Amino acid sequence: MSDTEPTDFGFQSVPRPEKARRVRAVFDSVAARYDLMNDLMSVGAHRLWKRFALGLTQLRPGQKALDVAGGTGDLTAGMARQVGPDGLVLLTDINAAMLARGRNRLIDEGLVGNVRCLQANAEKLPFADDSFHCVTIGFGLRNVTDKAAALRSMRRVLRPGGQLLVLEFSKPVAAIRPLYDAYSFHILPRLGQWVAQDEASYRYLAESIRMHPDQETLKGLMQEAGLEDCQYHNLSGGIVAVHRGYKY
Repeated sequence: MSDTEPTDFGFQSVPRPEKARRVRAVFDSVAARYDLMNDLMSVGAHRLWKRFALGLTQLRPGQKALDVAGGTGDLTAGMARQVGPDGLVLLTDINAAMLARGRNRLIDEGLVGNVRCLQANAEKLPFADDSFHCVTIGFGLRNVTDKAAALRSMRRVLRPGGQLLVLEFSKPVAAIRPLYDAYSFHILPRLGQWVAQDEASYRYLAESIRMHPDQETLKGLMQEAGLEDCQYHNLSGGIVAVHRGYKY
């Protein structure tokens, strides 16, 4: 795709290079309050969603895993415990401020021997083919400019038999959409203003969720990227979904 082609930044249409700059500014702004806001805006449910995803990793002691766009390291910490001291988990994020928060948090939790942190772009992961038993991306894919490129990149670094897990906001069932929309577009931005002094970033969050592919569309993108046995699990009525696919 050409850099001159437009892409979405929330409900706005912007040049492709401009989206990356704007997303970086969003996470520079929210990094310091990111974990607190996650707890508040999901009423703690994000911890259960991540726990569910971690239950699907199939990781064993001594294996290697990659957490893409891992932010403050929730999934990284869980996988580090799964692979144990003889394993390795790499935490990557394109945003330096978020990566620094994640690195500090992992150090505080004593997870230093089997974790490494690296600033990296999900669309062009700087790792060799067939490197990891499991790759995760939690609440990061919707911020990627070229989602298809990112999915291909993540598949490339998987070992044969390895799996990709995508934890992301998705399309909820019809019964809860009116309430969910009211919360997303009215309460969430105000919460962002009160707690993080940043209404605009949390308005973008609500908009970016609506622009992200729904469950079946994302499953199709994963299949087009070469992943097999793709399936998804809806959580909280489809507000969030975990997609998984394998490399054979």
